[in-house]
Amino acid sequence: MDIHDLARRLQDGDRRALSRAITLVESSRADHRKAAAELLGRLADPRRDTIRIGLSGTPGVGKSTFIERLGLALTGAGHRVAVLAVDPSSTRSGGSILGDKTRMERLARDPAAFIRPSPSQTELGGVARRTREAIALVEAAGFRTVIVETVGVGQSETLVSRMTDIFALLLAPGGGDSLQGVKRGIMEIADLILVNKADGAMKEQAEATRTDYAGALRLMRGREGDAPGFPKALTVSALAETGIAEAWEEIAALDRHRRTSGARDRIRAGQNRHWFEEAVRHGLMAHLTSDPATAARMEALGDAVAEGTEAPAAAAERLLRDLLSPGEEAR
Repeated sequence: MDIHDLARRLQDGDRRALSRAITLVESSRADHRKAAAELLGRLADPRRDTIRIGLSGTPGVGKSTFIERLGLALTGAGHRVAVLAVDPSSTRSGGSILGDKTRMERLARDPAAFIRPSPSQTELGGVARRTREAIALVEAAGFRTVIVETVGVGQSETLVSRMTDIFALLLAPGGGDSLQGVKRGIMEIADLILVNKADGAMKEQAEATRTDYAGALRLMRGREGDAPGFPKALTVSALAETGIAEAWEEIAALDRHRRTSGARDRIRAGQNRHWFEEAVRHGLMAHLTSDPATAARMEALGDAVAEGTEAPAAAAERLLRDLLSPGEEAR
């Protein structure tokens, strides 16, 4: 594979090259990981003017419809939009189940948009293993607005907030009791709560739900980079296409505030450090399992732990001691 040529074609806007590059970074093959690292190194440029938006919500809340309406509004205003939609994975094949691209047909046909559904594989809560690297690739290809759609509402949203600039939570109308169904941790990382389906007979209930969440958000502690009035709760209707422009205005306003205050640069720097440390951890585990002797040692200790003859912490400490200080016990 000619990485230099692939990088050049990707930066020139070749969509086939972009798709091929994302496939490369999603691969777990050792030679592909090495090539992916070289490609990402060639394309790295911290000066790119981009905005990364994370969006989550429970299944059936209308995430794909909302993203399509927002994406079409943005491309209509001259933006280039990339959507990285993380699908649940089939436990048998590992492939995507929902196929977000087929659920955003109008946006998928827009030449100013790029949609990439990826299977979540075994990652926590549905965040694809290489989503952050895919973000870097679509930005290098000239897409300045990147939307990352995640599966469900759970711990994975913490990971999404560590790779995006703005995090929005899409919810359906419900009574005040619905607050109990959303984890406090999710509320604490949400910059915007968007109550969808605010149309027809559901409009009044959606507004009541928005009021409930707005009250709950006022009790949350402020975070670095928050503009006055944030986090906020709004009502939208993806079906009726109302509230979409207002939601984008709020996203853009918060992004401007964080840019001018320097908070966005500090947040991204922290994110970069976090993902560097994660890459080191993944690399160490891959190295351990690829070495036959080490893998056999791990298997033996794992069996001892499973049988109850070794405590997990003690077995792990023994393995690490053997690896970091080889031959110590022999001496």
